[in-house]
Amino acid sequence: MLRTLSIRDFVIVEAIELEFSSGFSVFTGETGAGKSILIDALALALGGRGDASVVREGAPKADITAEFSACPELDAWLAENECANEEGGALLRRVIDNAGRSKAFINGIAATATQLRELGEKLVDIHGQHAHQSLLKQDAQRVLLDNQAGLQDEVKAVATAYKTWRALARQREEFETNAKNVLLERERLEWQVGELEKLSVKPGEWADISNEHSRLSHAASLIEGAQDALTLISESDSVPMLSQLASLNIRIGKLVDLDAGLQPVLDALEPARIQLQEAVYALNDYLSRVELDPARLREVETRLENIHSASRKFHVAADDLPQELETLSAQLKQLADASDLDALRAQEEKLKVAYVAAAQKLSKARAKAAKALSDAVTVAMQELSMTGGKFAIALQPCEPASYGMEQIEFMVAAHAGTTPRPLAKVASGGELARIALAISVITSSATATPTLIFDEVDSGIGGGVAEVVGRLLRKLGQDRQVLCVTHLPQVASQANQHFQVSKQSHNGKTLSSIDALDDHARVEEIARMLGGLEITATTRSHARELLAT
Repeated sequence: MLRTLSIRDFVIVEAIELEFSSGFSVFTGETGAGKSILIDALALALGGRGDASVVREGAPKADITAEFSACPELDAWLAENECANEEGGALLRRVIDNAGRSKAFINGIAATATQLRELGEKLVDIHGQHAHQSLLKQDAQRVLLDNQAGLQDEVKAVATAYKTWRALARQREEFETNAKNVLLERERLEWQVGELEKLSVKPGEWADISNEHSRLSHAASLIEGAQDALTLISESDSVPMLSQLASLNIRIGKLVDLDAGLQPVLDALEPARIQLQEAVYALNDYLSRVELDPARLREVETRLENIHSASRKFHVAADDLPQELETLSAQLKQLADASDLDALRAQEEKLKVAYVAAAQKLSKARAKAAKALSDAVTVAMQELSMTGGKFAIALQPCEPASYGMEQIEFMVAAHAGTTPRPLAKVASGGELARIALAISVITSSATATPTLIFDEVDSGIGGGVAEVVGRLLRKLGQDRQVLCVTHLPQVASQANQHFQVSKQSHNGKTLSSIDALDDHARVEEIARMLGGLEITATTRSHARELLAT
């Protein structure tokens, strides 16, 4: 529920602070006083579009803040988006400066306009004063029926199935048109994949074989060098290094007995002797494995040349040849699948069947919802002085589309005994306004949105019908918060809370203000709405009668 609304420097509003209660609240005032500015400001706080034109002339920025009380759906969204606060509820704020730059906040945390809109859809449902005009469009009629029936998931499933089906159908059509080009591309890929498969380069092979080539091509030098090192360390005809170091250890050991100061020298020499011995073992092992192998060297050189040639041919590094084979194989498989016309047709038919099944499920749900909504609106039409009138929703079969296999068309018979015809062709302005209002009230009853706003949706009606409308909105306000901008005293008199919108001139500028009315002020405002500028005792008496009903 909307608890407070703060508006600063918005259009012709300098500063307004409003507190709201549950139930049915109305906003009234003279034409041009700015009644709809309140709705526009709230819509901006809920993520609506705004630019520099909404900033009051001479002000640096417009600032709108709306506070909503906690509810389960709101709390869940805030927790999921990490915007919850300890007090509960939500504080939505929108700031637009006179350069058109916009900032948005949820509970003091920076947010996007998209997040405001997403959250706003869970909090407020606004029925604009031109809602009846949109009812003349079949797309709007279909969306209204689907939303009323809660068929959003089914509609999405149908749209997804249609998109998948048609994408494959286009692919099949493209193949049929460009079969020759596809065949040439497939042959090219088959040759490339065959070449790489024949070469069969393993991951990491280039580094391994390069190292082996280096070792084989320098085998003689490696053997000679390793043998020379082994001779110097342990196999020299003269005294080898290892023997010299062992003798030196013995001599220093004897000297340590005479002077302990030489102990560090002995400690350093012993590890050196051990390391030399380890080197001897390693050299012997290396010499046992290294051999001259001209045949293997030729094999390795051929392999290196083949890999290097392939890397130049495919314009990739030698190390990347295995990945190139995977990529080309995947492309070939995809093209092979796509170029199998029979398989394509079979898959297309399978996807079409899936679409038809989803669309038929949606059609069945729509038919059920259409009957329920038609009956409810027909009943409401009787209350709105359209006795004998009938409302019906026709599901007209059409070619498969992303929204299903039928067009939705609202039909109406304004009088008893007449055949329902398309709404756009038979309803007068007043009848259309009443039907739109009936639909708005009925569809709002089915939604869980805690706050409903009606912006002059009662235009085009009057008299006893207006009183019925007021009672409908008051009844709706028993279950949720209802805010209504109205020019009808019969509607305003039914409200639990009444705000008056007025405008004044100050220093040559026009400013709008909103005041909550007490009982006495309500009588005066209802009397003004009844009698215009001339308020008499009779109009005041009539106003009291309306307020008492």
